[in-house]
Amino acid sequence: MELAAAIRERRSIRKFKPQDVPKSIITEILEEARWSPSWGNTQPWYLYVLTGKTLARFKEMNLQKTLAGEAISSDVPMLENWPAAIKARYVELGKVVLTVQGIKREDKEARAEYYQSMVSAFDAPCLIFACIARDNLVEYQMLDIGLITQTICLIAHDKGLGTCIMAAAARYPAEIRKITAIPDDKRIIAGIALGYPDLSFPLNNIERERAKLTEFVHWVE
Repeated sequence: MELAAAIRERRSIRKFKPQDVPKSIITEILEEARWSPSWGNTQPWYLYVLTGKTLARFKEMNLQKTLAGEAISSDVPMLENWPAAIKARYVELGKVVLTVQGIKREDKEARAEYYQSMVSAFDAPCLIFACIARDNLVEYQMLDIGLITQTICLIAHDKGLGTCIMAAAARYPAEIRKITAIPDDKRIIAGIALGYPDLSFPLNNIERERAKLTEFVHWVE
């Protein structure tokens, strides 16, 4: 696949087929992704791959915590005080997610059902936690985490798989550590849901929007 096509065609998958991804394919993806760039070649990332019973335990925990209304206690701040233009895009996507599924805003039961599927990683058979060291500054490590995460998603797409980068997977790090043995000296940044996309699901085929260059590119000559 051409790189430009992979960048344009990759999308967030919100429903996966009940089909396991062979460990050999996951290994191939990570083997290629390890060549991602990083500041000073520091390669500060740590990846934890969840499948099978461990992933099932995580999904159950994340769902139970969410249904109980437990406060989010993620290792890094999430979604606060966005500028108006950026927040507007986020809100618009939320509307699209409901509309495409035929869910009316007042249908609390249907909205809750979708929300539960989200915290259950959209039934993905694999979830990769991207982590960084706790005893170092977050900022540049976060940049590098973004780089390897994007690379994983592009390689997965090239192999016919789908992904979804999920903050919702990293809301309860203390409980995640109990399940996965991720040590306390690692910050859990995000989860990458990985699997075979269910292309019959409407949300996996939505038209996507991106800002025009004039909205964020500034030429300085």
